[in-house]
This record gives sequence, C-alpha cells and structure tokens, in this order.
Amino acid sequence: MQTSIEIIKNRSDIGAGTRGADLGIDAMEIAAINKGSDFFHRYPFVDVRTRNESVYENDQHPFAKYIPYVYQQCEEVASVVENCLSNGKFPLVFSGDHSSAMGTISGIEAAFPDKTLGVIWIDAHADIHSPYTTPSGNMHGMPLGAMLGEDNLKCKINDLDEETETYWNKLKDLKVKGPKVSPAHLVYFGVRDTEDPEDSLVAELGIRNYMVAEVRERGVETCVHETLERLASCDIIYLSFDVDSMDSELISDGTGTPVPRGFFPQEISMLLRGLTDSGKVQCLEVVEVNPLLDRQGNKMAEVAFDILEQHFQDKSQ
Repeated sequence: MQTSIEIIKNRSDIGAGTRGADLGIDAMEIAAINKGSDFFHRYPFVDVRTRNESVYENDQHPFAKYIPYVYQQCEEVASVVENCLSNGKFPLVFSGDHSSAMGTISGIEAAFPDKTLGVIWIDAHADIHSPYTTPSGNMHGMPLGAMLGEDNLKCKINDLDEETETYWNKLKDLKVKGPKVSPAHLVYFGVRDTEDPEDSLVAELGIRNYMVAEVRERGVETCVHETLERLASCDIIYLSFDVDSMDSELISDGTGTPVPRGFFPQEISMLLRGLTDSGKVQCLEVVEVNPLLDRQGNKMAEVAFDILEQHFQDKSQ
C-alpha cells in the first residue's frame, strides 16, 4: 500500500434512502477529536462539492432517484480520485452513501487504464441492482451493477424513461467505456441482506461471498488468503468498507440500512490488515456512517474511526 495518503471527503448522501450519511465524515472527525487524535490533520485532504440540496427538488426518476445528480457527483469523485492516484498518492475516501463507489472505481480505472482491477466489497448488501431491478430506486444499491455493466434484464421489474436510461448508461461508461470490473475479480465479505434479482445475478456470475459465519468458522487468514489467490491476476485492488457490514445489534445501528449478525470490529481490522498486506490495495473507501440514526450517540463513527486509525498506525510502523 502506498504511504502518501490523501483524504477525500465526499459528503454526498443523495444515493441513500435516508438522509444523514452526509454527516458521517464529520462524526468520525468528532470521534477523533474526542479521542485526542490528530488523524485528520495528519494528511492533506480534498473536499468534494456535493449536490445534496437536490433532495428538495421534485425528482422524476423513481427507479434511479436523483440519477442526474448522482452522475454529476460520481463524475467529480472520479476526477478527484484519478488526480490523487496520478500524483502517486493513496486515496482514503470517506463517502456518505455507497453510490459514490461508481465514481471511485471509475477514477481508479482512469488512472490505471492498463491494469487489471480487483474489488473487495465488505458490506451487508450486494449493491448489484440496476434501475431495471431495484425495488427502492435508491442508487446506493446499484454501484456494482453499474461497474460490472450489468442491467440484469432477465430479472427486470421496472420500465425506464429515456432520461433514466441515458444517465444509467453514462454511469456505466463513466471515465472509461464499458465494464470496469470482471465478476471473477469481485469478492464479497459479509453480504447477507439481498433481494432475489441480486441473488440470481450473483449466482449466475459466480461471485464469491464470504459470509460472516464462514469467516468465523474457517478463520480470517484463510479467507483472505483464498481471496488474494482468486485475485492473483489483478494488478491493483480497490477495498470498500461499508460500516453496515458490522453487527448492528451488538455495535451500532448508526448506518442507513443496519443488518444484524455482522462482523465485529476486530474482524474488520483483521480483514483490512490481511488484504492490504498484499501490497495491491491502491484505494480504501469508507461509507454509510449515519450519526442521525445512531441510538448510542456517536458509536458507529467512533468504532469506524478506531478501526481506521489503528489500521494506518500499524501500516506506518
């Protein structure tokens, strides 16, 4: 992993079904202040302009809510990530909702067009819907569908208007035309809350999902080793950490779509350490901290921050 870190603050939450993830970055900064940590002053940072005010408009895209603004946001995130990597820095991306990953992955592909990208998705959700299959229309459930270039039309339940279809195709082709990731180069950790169209597509594409029970039974090290073997042909890896991958009942419900029976913080720490030890991880993104939903004060932000601070402290030693 590169050691010259640049923090990218993307406070956009328009891709989520619930407002508040835009405050997640500030909540983690407050956690750092309360802990007496200078983590967020240790590295240079970029603030990405958001379009969160668009939620006050009358949206006309029920199957891809606010998609013109999500596209604009992801286009900006992609340029910031591309610039960071082109300058030889490691982007540590803090985003509101997970739709941001379309921008992050596109930016990585733009910076390294001749390299093969692997994606490791630590999440309670598969996020592999398209506007054709989504039951909610929330775009934080679609980033991998876009990056794989998968409409999943065999499971279609929605008919799209022309503008939605146009913007969806623009997202799929963001920065680099065509799919950014191969299904063989995508690995899930902790995915346990899915809909039938997602289950069908994951099975069809043969995407590996290390569920929480398997990781505990077989051990983090074994699952990490298998993952890195599976991604051996990948030159670089993008690592995405959605905090809802952790156990909502035992840790915190301070995230947009909390799911019980998830990972413990120590398990996340072991996953991050093992995966980044490969030397291939070129970007880490943290998403979906929502302090407005946290019934334990600022617990989710505190836990997420502790994991990250310890991780980067270990890497610097």
